[in-house]
Amino acid sequence: MPYYYGYGDFLANNIYCVLLIPVLLLSLWAQFQVSGNFRRYSAQRSRRGLTGAQAAEAVLRAHGVFDVAIRPCRGSLTDHYDPRDNTIYLSQDVYAAPTIAAVGVACHEAGHAVQYAVGYGPVRLRQAIIPVTQLGSKFSFILLLAGMFLYSQTLFLAGILLFSLTTVFQLVTLPVEFNASHRAIETIESQYLLEDDEVYGAKKVLRAAAMTYVAALLMSALQLLRFVLIFLGRNGNRRGGGRE
Repeated sequence: MPYYYGYGDFLANNIYCVLLIPVLLLSLWAQFQVSGNFRRYSAQRSRRGLTGAQAAEAVLRAHGVFDVAIRPCRGSLTDHYDPRDNTIYLSQDVYAAPTIAAVGVACHEAGHAVQYAVGYGPVRLRQAIIPVTQLGSKFSFILLLAGMFLYSQTLFLAGILLFSLTTVFQLVTLPVEFNASHRAIETIESQYLLEDDEVYGAKKVLRAAAMTYVAALLMSALQLLRFVLIFLGRNGNRRGGGRE
């Protein structure tokens, strides 16, 4: 049966569009805050003079972790911890930079390394669901489109279930990111990696970065809601005895 655009689809898409506006604004605001705060505090040299690499090493040492490598990588805001080779990669604006932003970002990535070292629950869960999440992101839209245009509720539901894995992944990512930042700030303060008045700048950088993950979760959840509403609307029409 060919695809038919009916009232259920219309209602779902209108709800989606209304909710999309504030989510998009939040996403744009978060990106603006990240770039703005990072640029601002990258221009402020820390009085302790620690580089990002040195700060990351200090976090690892404070938590008894000594087998993690710290290496530079290309790009801006490309900093990350890779559990596959147990290495913290710091961008050129962070690795050798003795700035407030560099210390904050580097300590955050070191926080991720510590999470893996101590077996932090949410990070273990996120690592475990990565394969199924990748499967879901690869095939969900194929099934969703096939279900939509062939008017197959079975295919459409399968697409929704696969797509929901992406939302679950985003949800699990939130405590991982917030905890890494908490570990970073806690160690910065306890090990005096920054002066008291400089910690505020590191917090602003990390909070702005955390909001990008909140925005990503909301965007994924909103898309999932749209698909669920379409599915429910079509089911309602079928029970009513007609097409949309």
